Amino acid sequence: MKGAQWSFSRGLAIAAFSLPMLFSATSQANDELLKLQEDPNQWVMWGANYSGTRYSSLDQINAKNAKDLQVAWTFSTGVLRGHEGGPLVIGNTMYIHTPFPNKVFAIDMDKQALRWSYEPKQDSSVIAVMCCDTVNRGLAYSDGKIFLQQADTTLVALDEKTGDVVWKVVNGDPKLGATNTNAPLIVKDTIITGISGGEFGVRGYLTAYKVKDGSVAWRAYSTGPDDEMLVDPEKTTAMLKPIGKDSSLESWEGDQWKIGGGTTWGWFTYDPELNLIYYGTGNPSTWNPSQRPGDNKYSMTIMARDADTGMAKWLYQMTPHDEWDYDGVNEMILVDKKFKGKDRKLLVHFDRNGFGYTLDRVTGELLVAEKFDPAVNWATHVDMETGRPQIVAKYSTGQNGEDVDTEGICPAALGSKDQQPATYSERTGLFYVPTNHVCMNYEPFEVSYTAGQPYVGATLSMFPAPNSHGGLGNFIAWDAEKGEIVWSIPERFSVWSGALATGGGVVFYGTLEGYLKAVDEKTGKELYRFKTPSGIIGNVNTYMHNGKQYLAVLSGVGGWAGIGMAAGLEGDTDGLGAVGAYRQLSDYTQLGGVLTVFALPGS
Repeated sequence: MKGAQWSFSRGLAIAAFSLPMLFSATSQANDELLKLQEDPNQWVMWGANYSGTRYSSLDQINAKNAKDLQVAWTFSTGVLRGHEGGPLVIGNTMYIHTPFPNKVFAIDMDKQALRWSYEPKQDSSVIAVMCCDTVNRGLAYSDGKIFLQQADTTLVALDEKTGDVVWKVVNGDPKLGATNTNAPLIVKDTIITGISGGEFGVRGYLTAYKVKDGSVAWRAYSTGPDDEMLVDPEKTTAMLKPIGKDSSLESWEGDQWKIGGGTTWGWFTYDPELNLIYYGTGNPSTWNPSQRPGDNKYSMTIMARDADTGMAKWLYQMTPHDEWDYDGVNEMILVDKKFKGKDRKLLVHFDRNGFGYTLDRVTGELLVAEKFDPAVNWATHVDMETGRPQIVAKYSTGQNGEDVDTEGICPAALGSKDQQPATYSERTGLFYVPTNHVCMNYEPFEVSYTAGQPYVGATLSMFPAPNSHGGLGNFIAWDAEKGEIVWSIPERFSVWSGALATGGGVVFYGTLEGYLKAVDEKTGKELYRFKTPSGIIGNVNTYMHNGKQYLAVLSGVGGWAGIGMAAGLEGDTDGLGAVGAYRQLSDYTQLGGVLTVFALPGS
């Protein structure tokens, strides 16, 4: 996770045919969640379903009446700073979360009153080692429990009816820079969670804990020896070929892999038929590429792992030897649809590096890799034979060397899209993507590793992409087969909100100024807007209660884009370069922490 409240000495420096068809043939996955995800009246996991499509078939709110939306009710969380993620809705109870101190609220939707609340007792020192604000991306539900991944890495199981702690387990050590911000995912009888801390030299891993008691089922590291990474040199493939023995170790110099990053703070998806979990790994450590020669495998990598054993089936490294902090942790959206006339099981991923990828999720075959922001200039294209981006020397911070300020790199380190999840519409077959339109100057410098201390080694400054509409963001519709933008909506600031597509032909997203917006799925025409109390970096979710469709979104400006406001930073290069780019944001919104619920008028 990026953006920070630190100021370093050098400036710190599914889709497709139908969900019931997909899941009725298998009883392998969590039976309760398989059933619940098919019910559009509820919202039971971060992406609405295991495929992460964030699509709802609800159509009471549609393109004709969306203009009539109004606020139904609100709830203040009592916490400032960035509110990412979105609420869960199970039965007649809504569960919402906050940034640090990671409060959880259970709200009776009949009464719009609290059933219970939970506030963990965490050492506030963890704030100092949280890169890019104190955000949390959401909760998970299964087996009568609500699961919270706390900032201090404690994974907690709460009784859904009382909020009492059932069990808890520690996932990492904040004293070494490890924290957590991700939303967990329940798969079968395990709960999948990652780890943050790439800017502190934390070695990334994914862990499966038993839902029943929190015991470890398996743990897979992003870098290192084959047995610790849970890869098979002959059976695990990359670009359809076996990866070979110790492929990660050979891509690092010495023991750099031990502090090599590749953290796993993004979103996780799952295919029950294939029994595979999909996720991405983050940037290598440090940000100074000169200190870590080699491809730095397997940072910046899409991974497909067996849910039972954690063993990797296939890998694809998008940005070998990353020189720009282009984390690969954004969501993997799983859709079954025709590709060039044939039915395919696809994975679609919009990476921080500015390329939109379409892969066969069974084999890992690379099918499409095209820029989803025309401003992207650090690479000309991706070689479809090797899978490697073709780097432009002018924008290579590694080739230009230490203590050289490489100017005009697009996108900036926060990427053409960061954590804000996209959505896929079964109606149109298009993906709707919240994006950033930001470039940067990047100066790497030598940095020493000290456990628990920032391990960055670069000074950044960010600014709007040149020769554009002058803003910092766009909301786009994307054709993942052609690799083309269908339509684009310019925005003053980056679109840092998770999007939602619906059966009513309406797509929803939020803006950093605080607007909830509804647009037509086919044209992007704006149908409705309402300004919430603070900037929106949360995800728009929808559900049905007592026969009425509702939309719910958390507002509370922050995250990397809003780190200046959230953490009180003022220098242009503070917050890993974001503060200068988003300085004007304070003219349009202020800090907050509010859930806003929308509906059509009438009982």
